[in-house]
Amino acid sequence: MAVAAAAQASQGERIEGGEFSPRQREVLDAVLALMLAEGDSFSMAAVASKASCSKETLYNWFGDRDGLLAATVRWQASKVRLPSPERTDLDRSSLEARLADFAESWLTVLTGEVSIALNSLAVAHAKSAKSPLGKTVLDNGRFAIGRRMKPVLEMAREAGLIGFDDTEEAFRTFFGLVVRDVQIRALLGDWPLPGPQQIRREAEAAARQFLTLYGVGE
Repeated sequence: MAVAAAAQASQGERIEGGEFSPRQREVLDAVLALMLAEGDSFSMAAVASKASCSKETLYNWFGDRDGLLAATVRWQASKVRLPSPERTDLDRSSLEARLADFAESWLTVLTGEVSIALNSLAVAHAKSAKSPLGKTVLDNGRFAIGRRMKPVLEMAREAGLIGFDDTEEAFRTFFGLVVRDVQIRALLGDWPLPGPQQIRREAEAAARQFLTLYGVGE
């Protein structure tokens, strides 16, 4: 569900272009903390108390509770560092490095406590007409990352480094190589999850495998 256009708040902060001010990030982190403790049944009053702000400010910034929830998911997803869309000095080696860095960031966020809790709640409420969380996580998580990542793949194709006919199919292939069964294992409580060194190795492997499938020459 889309976040409502933010009106001017009491401190002059606004949501623009999907970016959040430091104070808004504090509020969204407070929402994440509440979700870890209580699920997605939190109230606007609870958020206001947790974040030490007024309900009026929350409504000005985020529109309503669903808007706050969508912004919270967007904020969590924004912690994934995407590769730069710049073509400067782009070659196969630098493309592989960019893909590996992105995969490492994605796996790190995905296997974190907050993301596991968010995704667990989303799965639990996916078929509930009373909760928008499943659609919110898809729209502002996986689909949003796809929209941000696809231009990078298309840029690499324009540079003659990779070849594909369908951008969505290429992204889904990369998604599968990166995530594999890690997310479902995390959701089902298969511990321990991969640590930083293993995540890096798996990220580099995913980048190599993707270029093996889609790479055009050396």
